[in-house]
Amino acid sequence: ERISPFKMNLVTLILPAYNEVKRITQTICNAIDYFDSRAIRYEIIVSADGSDGTREKASELAFTNPFIRVIGHPQRLGKGHAIRESVKIARGEIIGFSDADEKTPISELDKFLPFLQSGWEVVIGSRAQAESIIERSQPWYRQLGSKGFAFYMHSIMGLRDTVDTQCGFKFFDGDAARVLFSHQKIDGYMFDVEILYLAQQLGYRICQIPIRWRDDHDSRLNLVAGNIQNGLDILKIRFRKYKLNGSPGSKFDE
Repeated sequence: ERISPFKMNLVTLILPAYNEVKRITQTICNAIDYFDSRAIRYEIIVSADGSDGTREKASELAFTNPFIRVIGHPQRLGKGHAIRESVKIARGEIIGFSDADEKTPISELDKFLPFLQSGWEVVIGSRAQAESIIERSQPWYRQLGSKGFAFYMHSIMGLRDTVDTQCGFKFFDGDAARVLFSHQKIDGYMFDVEILYLAQQLGYRICQIPIRWRDDHDSRLNLVAGNIQNGLDILKIRFRKYKLNGSPGSKFDE
């Protein structure tokens, strides 16, 4: 049996999914193969919204594997909501999430675990590092939109040390995740910005790791209505009254 240096940690992997029935089985199986090959204790929480059968497909695997749990709703409640609800029931000493379409392969977690083991509270994937490998880029118009979003977001929020806030591959010390997501409010895509903002306010250390990433050209973001909502959510985060008591790891009062 291969002995892993991470064997003493239970890792919770959250897979937020919206209408991913065609891919969810392969994504779960790839994650299981990864954890088993490294002798890492794991639980997988599939948080699946939509009505295409994604929850049912994931539940078929959960029926034979007690380390898989499935939650979700027929209506689309948002990625931020999906992850927040998953963190509430997560048991891991390390908690993180990855896109159900595997834009970043789960094997990239190899790079993250040493930092989490050594005490970093927040470890995030970044597509903007010199060592990052972009196997397939976004279409030009989405790249342009991303640059515009980054300028707007950094102007409002700061977070200038975090170049890529939106990569969907993030892992946390379990206790830090529970604190952060217990105060996270944004249901949509800007929950990433909110979590990083809260982490900064708490004094948590944020480690940015270059990752492999490939676009699947299947974005669920409406370019007009979605970006208007994102802009409004950034303002909500910036002007919401988060009150921090005490040292890093303490709670917020609102």
